[in-house]
Amino acid sequence: MSTMESVIWHVLGYSAMPVIILGGFAVVAALCVWILSLWKDKEV
Repeated sequence: MSTMESVIWHVLGYSAMPVIILGGFAVVAALCVWILSLWKDKEV
């Protein structure tokens, strides 16, 4: 494996976990906001 490939795989490896955690947080937050918007009082 060349040095360039090694660098690319290291960057992908170290960036995967934060992207997964932050992406999951964003999806859960958006889902919660959507569910709460369904339950809000529509007469106000």
